[in-house]
Amino acid sequence: MTVRKKLRVWISAFRLRTLPLALSCSVMGSFLAYSSHSFRWEILVLAVLTTLFLQILSNLANDYGDTVHGVDNESRLGPKRVTQSGKVTRKEMRIAIGIFSSLALISGSWLIFAGLQNLRQIILFYALGIGAILAAIKYTVGRNPYGYAGLGDLFVFIFFGLVGVTGTYYLHTHDFSVWTLLPATSLGLLSSGVLNLNNMRDIENDAKSGKHTLVVRLGSQKAKTYHTILLVLAMLLSVIYVIKFNHSPWQWIFLLTFPLFLRNIRVVLRNHEPPELNNELKKLSLSTFVFTFVFGLASIL
Repeated sequence: MTVRKKLRVWISAFRLRTLPLALSCSVMGSFLAYSSHSFRWEILVLAVLTTLFLQILSNLANDYGDTVHGVDNESRLGPKRVTQSGKVTRKEMRIAIGIFSSLALISGSWLIFAGLQNLRQIILFYALGIGAILAAIKYTVGRNPYGYAGLGDLFVFIFFGLVGVTGTYYLHTHDFSVWTLLPATSLGLLSSGVLNLNNMRDIENDAKSGKHTLVVRLGSQKAKTYHTILLVLAMLLSVIYVIKFNHSPWQWIFLLTFPLFLRNIRVVLRNHEPPELNNELKKLSLSTFVFTFVFGLASIL
């Protein structure tokens, strides 16, 4: 395989379409900090870089773990994984996982030392950072991956919502506001919605392969109701936040993104063919990023 082809294989393994969703928590936290008049470009850049490394790490670990556990097979409906297809060996993927774990640790350390000086705070954020790295790997890798026990939604909600947004906000401001939990929760719910869509698409193969995601445990119909609750609650909490901090009519322009989520709910509720949900994954991921950017921009106008 030529260098160019190998590079394309690795880029496909990175699953670039998942990156906008991952960036949302760093962007949201930074916008909230800017609206509080405590913003640093260095923190934003390092937070974005660390988040990118963590998301790519998660994608590589999922590629490897699902292959090892036999979940990635010919019956899988999503994009073909590079480890299962043999384009990348298991040893090469393990090396890549190690590299991106190191990159996430390095950029995360730089971020922590750039944003904090208090030793206790540094230790706390290091613990959160190492937890994020382990969570990215252990979703599908190891003897008892938590993604196979239906806990993936909870970890996504925590790290791509609560921790990602409030952590970034704190690194900018050195302050914690309980109100930041509202947009943080909104983002965590939307991120969980993306994972739920992914698992709804793969429900049949996951069930056969022993991957007991929350969707497998709930069943298709209840998973649709769960999906609706996630998106509706995310929209509701964002409205409550703006009601609390309403300073200008411009802050309400984020409502223009709601039809994107309402359309997604309608498509999911009417769906009877899981493969058709594949396109909705990208749309919901991009819709979440658009919501984050518009919501954040509106908060500083």
